[in-house]
Amino acid sequence: MSLSARRVTLPAITPIVLQKRVIKVYSEDETSRALEVPSDITARDVCQLLILKNHYIDDHSWTLFEHLPHIGLERTIEDHELVIEVLSNWGMEEENKLYFRKNYAKYEFFKNPMYFFPEHMVSFATETNGEISPTQILQMFLSSSTYPEIHGFLHAKEQGKKSWKKIYFLLRRSGLYFSTKGTSKEPRHLQFFSEFGNSDIYMSLAGKKKHGAPTNYGFCFKPHKAGGPRDLKMLCAEEEQSRTCWVTAIRLLKYGMQLYQNYMHPYQGRSGCSSQSISPMRSISENSLVAMDFSGQKSRVIENPTEALSVAVEEGLAWRKKGCLRLGTHGSPTASSQSSTTNMAIHRSQPWFHHKISRDEAQRLIIQQGLVDGVFLVRDSQSNPKTFVLSMSHGQKIKHFQIIPVEDEGEMFHTLDDGHTRFTDLIQLVEFYQLNKGVLPCKLKHYCARITL
Repeated sequence: MSLSARRVTLPAITPIVLQKRVIKVYSEDETSRALEVPSDITARDVCQLLILKNHYIDDHSWTLFEHLPHIGLERTIEDHELVIEVLSNWGMEEENKLYFRKNYAKYEFFKNPMYFFPEHMVSFATETNGEISPTQILQMFLSSSTYPEIHGFLHAKEQGKKSWKKIYFLLRRSGLYFSTKGTSKEPRHLQFFSEFGNSDIYMSLAGKKKHGAPTNYGFCFKPHKAGGPRDLKMLCAEEEQSRTCWVTAIRLLKYGMQLYQNYMHPYQGRSGCSSQSISPMRSISENSLVAMDFSGQKSRVIENPTEALSVAVEEGLAWRKKGCLRLGTHGSPTASSQSSTTNMAIHRSQPWFHHKISRDEAQRLIIQQGLVDGVFLVRDSQSNPKTFVLSMSHGQKIKHFQIIPVEDEGEMFHTLDDGHTRFTDLIQLVEFYQLNKGVLPCKLKHYCARITL
């Protein structure tokens, strides 16, 4: 028996060429930038591209948003999502936009889960031994075997009608359900409302105006291939904390560990890792910051709270004195009487200052960039033209503090605490409260800015 060799011709391997598309990305001031991108580009890759092109500092809060003006909805595009897939769900005549801006709250639930899961909204499918901490609740969401249930009343828009109805809802891994009998969780009383796989969760921007919602805390499920407003499943909560809890839980159930990977490895996009080998920056907990004394030959930690407060007050007075030596416009020290006007207007070039915006507009900007403790901006007061207002986020609420001008020996100062701590200009005031909590509920951490592309 003889063996003969056969010559086998293998088919030629054709390399896969990724098609490129041009996308347009907008900033908050409506300036835009066109980018030619491959079809497999992720939202994180687009953000990285814009960060590099515009020389921005990457603090991992830059986010791509999908904005649907005709139905008043907006959502965060998750870092791992393919941008071209998002665009493929848009209708030809829809004037939808991609926005590029900061969202400090994007992964805040990984850092401070205690703010996101109120006890009265969380229950467990199985019995638990002892109290469950917010961190354990978060771990349950990321687990495939166990999960917490989110429950509570929501207003739901009735299909094909303008009316809204208050109903008891229950969120499980399999989807969102509502009870047909009060707050009953019995299977025979639960009716399916929406699943997560083929739809996305959006925040309502003008629910009262566009959809007649009873509150401003609206969100909705929109199918990927929605035929129109009739396909939307509109909901609204009674308060921001409730809406945040529902939306966060839905994101966690929909994406699971992928969200955690996005948070822990922000540079892993289509190219695996960016050319930058920078380790991810993480926000520093206030509990890890300590008061220090550098007056002696060796620095020391100030452990006595009373002494630490005294040092903070002294530092405020030092800032006040330092203001008298602030340089004039030509780089030389000027007399306090001549520099008074300059000091009062020097803040206008700062990214955290927003000239003549209303209280509502200030709240909208802060909500857009995330209800994280310490997100802030400074604006002109509408009620008193000679004063300013510091608007900031704390405890998922927005608070406003009036900055009052005070006169002392012919000089004008700014103060937040009835003159106890004074500053020659707003820059000094902001810098002081970035380092010291003072009379505020927390330190100023992240400023709201309108960027230009």
